[in-house]
Amino acid sequence: MVYTICETNPTFEEYQALHQTTGWNAKRLYTYEQLFQAICNSWYSVSIYDEQTLIGYGRIISDGIYQTFICDVMVHPEYQRNGIGTTVMEALLAHCKNENIKWIQLSCAKSKQPFYQKLGFTERDVDAPGMMLFFK
Repeated sequence: MVYTICETNPTFEEYQALHQTTGWNAKRLYTYEQLFQAICNSWYSVSIYDEQTLIGYGRIISDGIYQTFICDVMVHPEYQRNGIGTTVMEALLAHCKNENIKWIQLSCAKSKQPFYQKLGFTERDVDAPGMMLFFK
């Protein structure tokens, strides 16, 4: 199957439809308007379409020098295990390489670690774990 890869953000409606398939906003912490604004503020984005349907998406937030974070990598459930996620990641990583970014970070669900390991990612050292703060 041939898919279209775009180095742009999808429309609001396309993004909302794909995002709703993930269950990531189940607690409704953010509105879809806020989530869409967030992707519009990205350093780089990749959207993959099957004809007119958004089936994959990923983005990078970065300062363009050394702090780079891949986030919101998602593939419509009906298209998972068909290489779409790998295609998204390869496009994101290629952009980083082209921009001479050497350190790329991401967070993922525990069950997704093998997918990212196949792409060369390693877990942080247990002596140097990441941290977070979440305001309520």
